[in-house]
Amino acid sequence: MARRAKDGRVRVIDASEQRQYLQEGSYEVYEKIGPPTGATEFHYHDFYEIIFISEGQFASQVGDVTHELRKGDFLLIGRNTLHRYYPEEKKHDTSRRFIIWIRPEMLDELSGGETDLSACFREGSAVIYHFPLNYEDILGGFLIKLAMSELVDDVDPVMRRVMDRGYLALFFSYLNVLCERHSYIYADSAVMENTIVEEIDRYIEEHIEEPVTIDELAGAAHLSKYYFVRRFKELTGVTAHTYLINKRLIRACELLKDGEEVMNVYSAVGFSDYSVFLRNFRKVYGVSPREYAKEG
Repeated sequence: MARRAKDGRVRVIDASEQRQYLQEGSYEVYEKIGPPTGATEFHYHDFYEIIFISEGQFASQVGDVTHELRKGDFLLIGRNTLHRYYPEEKKHDTSRRFIIWIRPEMLDELSGGETDLSACFREGSAVIYHFPLNYEDILGGFLIKLAMSELVDDVDPVMRRVMDRGYLALFFSYLNVLCERHSYIYADSAVMENTIVEEIDRYIEEHIEEPVTIDELAGAAHLSKYYFVRRFKELTGVTAHTYLINKRLIRACELLKDGEEVMNVYSAVGFSDYSVFLRNFRKVYGVSPREYAKEG
């Protein structure tokens, strides 16, 4: 793993931080240390995420699959993918990981019309790669430079932005070349597949346009309502109702990007009232469905 520069200080965010949105700009790079106690509920966002495990172990649940990550693993998470951190007592105490959030528009800008630097996210909603040590060292080195909050020299803000964009372009260029080699996909990391979440996912997808009750979801999972409500919250960190809303909003985003009219979308994903759809959409994405469609 690339060593931290002695003359720069890496930006560290507390592991209890719940925030899952970009504060400003088109990307963020930072380090988290220790067991994750924040973002342990299912969440999603309209930008890409990469988690690089620099020390120890870490686990992330994506949909119905929990991935156990080790030092050197890169987890690539696509846009609008339901996922959460999955802490295990004592096992993740020594975990250190770098996290990069980046908007697709930023990757388009870095690509310059000559390539597609977002291609590394096309393998699936979430993929884990483990590269040879020399490549891990190169990629980790770029992340450290990007996460530095201070440089030894007094670099003006404009020059710093130019430098950071250069590091981003290099990081994603190397990453895309390496991700083309499928032998680096780390397939042995899935440690648990949860059939309850899988069944609920399938049922929601098949009835996305219809009103869906908790009783129906419990029936789809072949469980009593009481047990289902409690068990689903344990497995995902969110209520079944919240999970259902999230799945509807994710499908709405897909339809909006395909050019569907906003007033057709809300009913197509199971919202009976546009004002409820608008309120939930704004809460997650920070913009109205119309604004989202224009940005897409």
